[in-house]
Amino acid sequence: MQSAIFFALQHNCGQMEKTPSSCQNEEKKGKMKRTIIKDWKTRLSYFLQNSSTSTKTKSNKKGMQHTYFRPSPEEAQLWSEAFDELLANKYGLAAFRAFLKSEFCEENIDFWLACEDFKKIKSPQKLISKAKKIYNDFIEKEAPKEINIDFQTKNMIAQNIQEATHTCFSAAQKRVYSLMENNAYPRFLESEFYQELCKKSQITREPQGT
Repeated sequence: MQSAIFFALQHNCGQMEKTPSSCQNEEKKGKMKRTIIKDWKTRLSYFLQNSSTSTKTKSNKKGMQHTYFRPSPEEAQLWSEAFDELLANKYGLAAFRAFLKSEFCEENIDFWLACEDFKKIKSPQKLISKAKKIYNDFIEKEAPKEINIDFQTKNMIAQNIQEATHTCFSAAQKRVYSLMENNAYPRFLESEFYQELCKKSQITREPQGT
């Protein structure tokens, strides 16, 4: 009986000794989470400050200008109706990518965008070169931005890029699109990141005096 009590006391003491360490781990996790939240709020703030209801223009490498509009709360809310609505909006796409980056999984949207650009290439030589770059960046084992696809799809892509066509990455792109639509997209819509974006313009709008 005494030995049983002694064993129980030892067990409880062991648990008590682990408590400070557990608290430290929880504290570290909490700090990391706060840092991530602060990071995406900074990014969101950047988007809001560098966009307005008026037209914004930016020049690309060829000197052509792209027009950007800050979305109204109503436009931002449209993104919740369909994933394609979000991807079709340049501001929404940038906000979604910033959200994915805060979750350390931006490789999915980067791959999807790379595939979209790939399908627009007309030169056969450039097509082969771009196909190899996409494979090296996203597909091969331990690639810098390796995406999560099955082994068979990887092998099929490795064979297809030898004679690259616009459909080389179609299966992988569909897989990644589905992952984003079913996982990251719902989280984005439920996040403070998106909710704050929808409300920001409403807060800043004030009735003007006559």
